Amino acid sequence: MTAKPPTLLYIDDDPALARLVERGLTRAGFRVVHAASGQQGLDRLAQGGVDVIALDQYMPGLDGLETLERILQIPNAPPVVFVTASQDSKIAVTALKAGAADYLVKDTGGDFIPLLQVAAHTAIRRAEIQRAREEAEAEVHAARDRFEALAAEREVLLREVNHRVGNSLQIIASLLHLQASSSTQADVKAALTNAMGRVAAVAQVHRRLYTSHDLKSVLLNQYLDSLLEDLRRSAEGNRMSRLTLKAGPVEIDPDRAVAIGIIVNELVMNAVKYAYPDGPGPIHVELKVEGDELVLSISDDGVGLAAKSDPRSTGMGQRIVAAMASKLDASVERDPAHTGTRMVLRFRRSPAPPQNNASAAAS
Repeated sequence: MTAKPPTLLYIDDDPALARLVERGLTRAGFRVVHAASGQQGLDRLAQGGVDVIALDQYMPGLDGLETLERILQIPNAPPVVFVTASQDSKIAVTALKAGAADYLVKDTGGDFIPLLQVAAHTAIRRAEIQRAREEAEAEVHAARDRFEALAAEREVLLREVNHRVGNSLQIIASLLHLQASSSTQADVKAALTNAMGRVAAVAQVHRRLYTSHDLKSVLLNQYLDSLLEDLRRSAEGNRMSRLTLKAGPVEIDPDRAVAIGIIVNELVMNAVKYAYPDGPGPIHVELKVEGDELVLSISDDGVGLAAKSDPRSTGMGQRIVAAMASKLDASVERDPAHTGTRMVLRFRRSPAPPQNNASAAAS
C-alpha cells in the first residue's frame, strides 16, 4: 500500500513564489496547498489534513508571528517552519521562542525550496516522535493510575479482611473467656484461659494491621502493649496489675509478630501461674535492639528455679514456645544470674533469606 503524501500548507501573499514552492515540493513527494494570508491559512487549517506549515512573516492583515501564535493555540497543531525574506535574526529568535519548529530565509528565485523540503520532513518527523512520546507517557500515567487504583482497592480489601478476621478471633476469645468463667474445674478453666490468650495474641495482629498505614509490617512495641493490656483485662482479680513493658519502636512482619505474641502470652501466663504462689508480683516484658538482632525478655522476681515442678503444668506452654521460636529461628534461654525467672529470646530483625538447593546441600 502506497503511503499518503504529507500535506504542506504554504501561507504567503506572494502567488508567484507559492507556485514555485508547489512545483518544487510536489516533485519531492508533498501535497501543497496555498493560503494567501494568515486568516486564510487559519481557515484552511481548520479543515484538517495538514501535516506541516510553511509560514511567511510579512503579509497583509495578520503577520507571520501573529498567525503563528493563533496556530499554536489549536490543539495538536502541525509543526510550523517559519519562512521569511528578512535577514533580521531577531525575527528568527522570536519565532523559535514562540514555538516554530524551524526557520528559513527565503529568496524570490526559489533556491530555498530544497532546504524547505528538508525542514518540512524534519519537522514532521519530530512532531511524530513528540506525539509518540506523549502517547507513551500518557499510557505510562494511565497504567500507573490503574496500578495505584488496584493497589488502593487491594489495600482496602486487606484491611477489611484483617478487620473481619480480628473480629472473628476476638469473638472466639470472648467465648473462651465466658466458658472459662463458667467452668468449676480448675484445670479446664486454666486450659480455656490459656487458649483465650493465644487466640487474643493472634487477633491483636489483625487489629493492628486493620489500623496500620503499612499492611506489611507491625510496630512490635505497640502490638505488645495492646497484647499485655488484653492479658491484664482477662486476668482474674489483680494478679497482673504489675505487668510492665519497656520497648522502643520496632517494625516487624505480621507472621513473626504473631509468633512473638504467642511466646509472650505463654511466658507471661506461666509467670502469672507459677512465679508468685503467695500473691501477685511484678512481671516485666522488655524489647531492645542489639545490632541486627532483637532481644525480648520476660522476667519475674518470683520463686525461680528453687520451686518444685508444679503438678498442674502439662508442658504445653513450653512446647508452644519452642515451636514459635523455631518459626522465628530464635534462641530461647533462661538467664541463670537472674533472681526469679528471666527468659531471653534472641532473633533477627528480618527473616533469614531462604537457602537455595546448592547451598542447602553443601551445608
